[in-house]
Amino acid sequence: MPTIKDVARKAGVSVGTVSRVLSKNESVKQPLKERVLAAMKELDYKPNLAARALRTNSIDVIGLVVPDITNPFFSQLAKNIEMEAAKRGHSVMLANSHDDAEAEQTQIAALLDRAVCGVIVVATSDGGQTHKADVPIVSLDRRFGPYPLVATDHFDGSAKIADHLVGLGHRRIAYIAGPQSMEVARQRREGFVARIKALSTPEDPITLTVHEGHFDYDSGEDIGRSILKDTSQETRPTAIAAASDQQAIGVLRCARDLKIAIPADLSVTGFDDIALAALVVPRLTTLRQPIEQLAGSAVARIFAGEAAADEAIAGEIVVRESTGNIPNS
Repeated sequence: MPTIKDVARKAGVSVGTVSRVLSKNESVKQPLKERVLAAMKELDYKPNLAARALRTNSIDVIGLVVPDITNPFFSQLAKNIEMEAAKRGHSVMLANSHDDAEAEQTQIAALLDRAVCGVIVVATSDGGQTHKADVPIVSLDRRFGPYPLVATDHFDGSAKIADHLVGLGHRRIAYIAGPQSMEVARQRREGFVARIKALSTPEDPITLTVHEGHFDYDSGEDIGRSILKDTSQETRPTAIAAASDQQAIGVLRCARDLKIAIPADLSVTGFDDIALAALVVPRLTTLRQPIEQLAGSAVARIFAGEAAADEAIAGEIVVRESTGNIPNS
């Protein structure tokens, strides 16, 4: 196997210059950098990352902890973080906390022990302790302990969904919230409820019922069934807004079982815009989270290496076939 000395000899430079090229040191002039890269390619040289980690006490890897990688939103988020890291010549080491706060702490500690250059955490809950670390830790989507948060503007996003449904003429609306132990769920609920209250007037009142569940398919189906099964078309909600796409897809499933037509009899909205939202029938109206921007900002903060304020990024509503005007309008 060729060594760094072989590369230096081939390129006619010092070992130190090769080392600086490998570490992406900007002080290396472009002609020298190109010679070194050409020599590496010709020799098929592969840097020994383990040995480099021992020398520098860090490796070109970003740690990422998510609550549940089977959740489509988190898998899309992880993919985009990996792509952003690759642009900077870094890889991602993924850990799954299984929605368990204790496992989350263990995973973060394990990543820090492996000398990653930073850790991005999508928290299981609002808790989380401070870790003694010489590298940045960034909260993403859900706040982790005291660390700065990069997230969609959930309050504003839910208000946009409320505007959409009221604009279609809906005045009997149900909202399925996420678990209120989580800041992200509280913000989405508060944004929707506050906007409905603002739009409701004595002359044109809006009836809103709120139901709390989890962010998954089963929760959406179960709560949707409880809302719809024993009510007539004259009294049941004409629209159900869900705090996640998974919940909304669960509502679509139970509506089909109950032979309630979407959107002729009932409009349904979600939040996230997971890939499945554009594949279900009817396709789901939802609030699209700006995943590329979220991933880009979180990764950029790792390389900035300094604390920064929270960042809320606006999402956009994507109108599809699951919403329409109120029945018989």
